[in-house]
Amino acid sequence: MSVGELLTFLNEAFPQIRFGAADVAGADPSEIEIVRIAPQRCTVRLPYHPRNLRPGGTISGPAMFTLADVGIYLVILAHIGPVGLAVTTNMNINFLNKPEPQNLIAECEILKLGKRLAIGEARLYSEKGGVLVAQASGTYSIPPKSLK
Repeated sequence: MSVGELLTFLNEAFPQIRFGAADVAGADPSEIEIVRIAPQRCTVRLPYHPRNLRPGGTISGPAMFTLADVGIYLVILAHIGPVGLAVTTNMNINFLNKPEPQNLIAECEILKLGKRLAIGEARLYSEKGGVLVAQASGTYSIPPKSLK
């Protein structure tokens, strides 16, 4: 799937979450942005917003978890198509460094793509300075074709 196809699907299937693309003028500044889709990889951005801060002035764990989960889901969808019922079955995240209040970038990749399970990894970086702040791995269940 292309960035445009992903955005169309996501904004229809998940109206409660705003998605955009890094190269679209006038995008909502709080949207998770799809920066790049490539074979087995994608890059997503979480623009800085004060609501993502936790006490102490750092980006919250739930905000980082969401970015990792969405990023891995997107790279999987980019390869299997618009499968809304592909769901997270396991997610593990390691918080490595305190992220400053700024945009976060997630570099995501597929580690294994099978018929029923997909495994991916996300590395989250502070956009300025490129500090690795978290690493996550996730497993996603892919429904049989009859349920897609």
